[in-house]
Amino acid sequence: MNRDLRTGGRLKSEVPLRTLARIASVAAGVQFGWALQLSLLTPYVQVLGISHTWASYIWLCGPISGMFVQPLVGYYSDRCESPWGRRRPFIFIGAAHVVVAVMLIGFSADIGYLLGDSLTSRPRAIIIFVLGFWLLDLANNMLQGPCRALLADLSGRNQRRTRSANAFYSLFMAVGNVLGFATGSFSKWYKVLPFTKTEACDVSCSNLKSAFLIAIIILAITTFLSVTATPEKRWSQAESKPILRANASGEKIIVEDDDNEQEDEEIQEAFIWELFSAFRDLPRPMWYLLVTTALTWIAWFPFLLFDTDWMGREVYRGEPSGPGPFSSLYDRGVRAGSLGLMLNSLTLGVTSLMIEYMSRKLGPKLLLALANTILCISLACTVLITKAAESLSNEPSSPPTTLKIMALLVFTVLGAPLAVTYSVPFALTATFTSSAGGGQGLSMGVLNLSIVIPQIIVSVGSGPWDALFGGGNLPAFVLGSFSALVGGIAALLLLPTPPPDFPVPRLLRTRSSPVP
Repeated sequence: MNRDLRTGGRLKSEVPLRTLARIASVAAGVQFGWALQLSLLTPYVQVLGISHTWASYIWLCGPISGMFVQPLVGYYSDRCESPWGRRRPFIFIGAAHVVVAVMLIGFSADIGYLLGDSLTSRPRAIIIFVLGFWLLDLANNMLQGPCRALLADLSGRNQRRTRSANAFYSLFMAVGNVLGFATGSFSKWYKVLPFTKTEACDVSCSNLKSAFLIAIIILAITTFLSVTATPEKRWSQAESKPILRANASGEKIIVEDDDNEQEDEEIQEAFIWELFSAFRDLPRPMWYLLVTTALTWIAWFPFLLFDTDWMGREVYRGEPSGPGPFSSLYDRGVRAGSLGLMLNSLTLGVTSLMIEYMSRKLGPKLLLALANTILCISLACTVLITKAAESLSNEPSSPPTTLKIMALLVFTVLGAPLAVTYSVPFALTATFTSSAGGGQGLSMGVLNLSIVIPQIIVSVGSGPWDALFGGGNLPAFVLGSFSALVGGIAALLLLPTPPPDFPVPRLLRTRSSPVP
């Protein structure tokens, strides 16, 4: 009979894959709103009157909140003693904050107008929009970290199930992307929901408002599916003391906590010190993963933040606040960019289904290196497309069909490396940190720092960097291509090959597992 080495009791059966899929489904709701952010909000802030250079600073809210919120939420969710469990309360609270943020963003123009804005000057609407934008990113970080940690809890130390759980999450992100970008590319929502069009909110604003109202419905459904997927055992510190570790030969042994008093004192320490302790105790492979992930996201963020703006400005040669024909071209380019992002998401979804197979055949580090190589080449192709568009007439006209197809092809191909970026680093984090017996919430929070710090670098530096080379999005894309190349080399040379899957048919739960 298989027995739990920590308690002497019988090991529980593995959590069904359908349960992991339900928990991961909340990613579709989160990513639906994120897709609307990526496709509509950068152009919309420029319509409100914020310049392209300053628009990048608005995106600082995400990484700044993520730098503190996700590790903080991970820390406290590891120790939450709520009767609802440790992760689910944070998922629910995060979803509620998303709803409030979306309402502020969607109705910012109306609220600003009520507070005294005119139709040509909207400083109050900008303030409300930025507040909603910051709250939205804060709420997304509050929601996603515990969901990732819960998937890691349920997967235990089984690498295959860990990869499958993260592949589910990546798949639902793709589903949310497809629905979000499709919603953002539809320009007739003001007719479907006519009440959204007001004196202060024109057609484009009405379409944005309608899309975010739909986002609330999608998020409510997916959050319900996620938090009701499985019960969580009410966690207590006392019950988590005996932990399973591996000795030098890899044999599983029980480590009794003779230093209970010292550990009790550590749990009472300030969060910042706990975070520093987490960094201090990280295994070397985890440090290599953080470096590789940071380089990869430095490459991704310029494109993710300004992809639709690139389509509107560089490919369609439009301007958001230019004369009528140029403004119309920019809007058409943004819509075409939303279509490209939808195609990107379809590729992401298909690739997500293949992540587990490719990880077993190629190995995670070779898969990461391959993904970064594709990212590097694709970003380099944006240079060729932009130069081809610049060689055309300066008269306002739609670009040739061939050029549009090439741009959409870049969007489509980039879905494959994005699926790897969304999945493999999180699976490796669970693998590299599980043997230490630490909380998965804090581990995911530490990994998140290698994502948000690059976003801060890109948000602060992309505007001045682009201006240094004459403006536009191309300089940041070129830098991203180089960073992807370096990240791919780092993945190939630095990352170790993870140990083979533990040959046990039952679930070995980690110390942080809250499931009964």
